[in-house]
Amino acid sequence: MNHFDLAYAFLVLLLAYTVMGITGFGSALIAVPLLAWKWPLPEVVALVILLDVPASSLHAVLNRRQVRWESVQAMLPGMAAGTLLGLWLIGSLDKRWPLLLLGLYIAWVGLRSLRSPASVTPGIKPTAYHLGSALAGMIEVMFATAGPIVVTLLQKRLTDIREIRATVPMGMVVAGSIALMTLLPSSHADAAQTLGRWVVAFPVSALSVFIGNRVAGHIPLPLMRRLMALLLVCSGVALMQNFWH
Repeated sequence: MNHFDLAYAFLVLLLAYTVMGITGFGSALIAVPLLAWKWPLPEVVALVILLDVPASSLHAVLNRRQVRWESVQAMLPGMAAGTLLGLWLIGSLDKRWPLLLLGLYIAWVGLRSLRSPASVTPGIKPTAYHLGSALAGMIEVMFATAGPIVVTLLQKRLTDIREIRATVPMGMVVAGSIALMTLLPSSHADAAQTLGRWVVAFPVSALSVFIGNRVAGHIPLPLMRRLMALLLVCSGVALMQNFWH
């Protein structure tokens, strides 16, 4: 890797994980498409998942009092099933239409939250929660972008934006850990190369999460809710763009 590529990757990771530190998600939304300009997508997905797990863990530790562990535990079975399905689907499915529909849904949730944040009422049946968790696991192993789905699920269970912001990263730890256990041993990523990049990239991501978390402490809660809603809209649009690629 030359000096320009190294500096480019450094700036991308700094931006991506500062956003995670502020909102609790969104790192992959920035890192995956930008790093994919330089490296093959399967390698980028594996690296971002490998970075997301410890970075999300750090975020959860910094905000441990607000984490709602029961919501994370309820995601486990669905995420495990979805990850296995996603691994099977890699390379064997036209993913454009599912991503278009998923992007539309996530953008709609974000727009609804932006227009009337106080009107979003929690309430979701266990079956729907498990199916949503399975979708999150599938998207994580395929694109490393399950964060928006986890946010929409938690918005159906939790009302406090601080609890949602703190719990989303733990949901990503679960999704990312399951995805790594299936993705790295497969033929879809070069494990040695990915680990080598991770050693260089992780200090940047950890520092960025810490900086973002400090910044978040100075952001009023109504503004934080709107920032998270705006990031959901951007996530949905980013997913929809895959329809034309």
